[in-house]
Amino acid sequence: MEKVRFHLKSFFRECKRKKVLFLMISPVLLYFIIFAYIPMPGAYIAFVDYNIGKGIFGSNFVGLKNFEFLARTGDLWRITKNTLLYNMAFLAFTNLFQVAFAIMISEISSKWFKKISQSVILLPYFISMVIVGFFAYNFFNYDHGFVNTILTSLGFEKHDFYSDQGIWKYIIVFFKIWASTGYGMIIYLAAITGISTDIYEAAALDGASPIQKISRIIIPLLKPTIILLFLFGLGGILKGSFDLFFNLIGNNSVLFKQTDIIDTFVFRSLVGSFNFSQGAAVGFYQSIFGLILVLTVNAIVKKIEPDSALF
Repeated sequence: MEKVRFHLKSFFRECKRKKVLFLMISPVLLYFIIFAYIPMPGAYIAFVDYNIGKGIFGSNFVGLKNFEFLARTGDLWRITKNTLLYNMAFLAFTNLFQVAFAIMISEISSKWFKKISQSVILLPYFISMVIVGFFAYNFFNYDHGFVNTILTSLGFEKHDFYSDQGIWKYIIVFFKIWASTGYGMIIYLAAITGISTDIYEAAALDGASPIQKISRIIIPLLKPTIILLFLFGLGGILKGSFDLFFNLIGNNSVLFKQTDIIDTFVFRSLVGSFNFSQGAAVGFYQSIFGLILVLTVNAIVKKIEPDSALF
């Protein structure tokens, strides 16, 4: 009890001493308390036969029954594998392009050109995936698509993209990179800006080339940020980009084998039934899987490089 009182006194003393900093962080804390921590008991809906009249805790407990529809269809492994592989590709390639573009932007000396470049790269992040789906359709449509028009003008035969399962995994990854690079680039650019100019000056005196500056200074100093963002990304590794997949693929069943992820599968399975319990069961499955993965990878990172671990 005395220890608790001591820690509380220390906490309040620290709050008083750094009240401006705590005031600045309070909106973020409030956001997470309201939208992340308070709704947590609602996960119980995944284990009940939810009835609006009875409420979450008054509804009949059914155990793991709500999880059965995922396994019953026989598609659980396929959609889980697709979701994992796509998200791993998203994590790897988006981080790679974000770091590359951040380094390139940081090396631009002209201020106006740097601002224009940042704006152009960031713009796709604000474009709705509905518009992206429209672009994709006009590019790959069999009859009047831009790509097939080019192919026929060059004397080649048209290609039916919307019947070709293999090519869409590359198209989806491309559009994800295109949409996400600008936003993530800002984070890495901020980290590069925070690197002391003294380090660059010392490297210049030692005769370091631009390539050596990037490989020996920037990338090693960016490593903690890269690992941190990678670990954050792993938390949602089983939560696919529903808007991207749905607007690109829609209800084209020919492509489901290669492009179906958990979110799109659940949407099609439960649309119209309004089964809140089964929807919550899927969310719970995704969250638990992500938690286990983050804890595992964080433990590995902690052994290899303790300073880069989340906790």
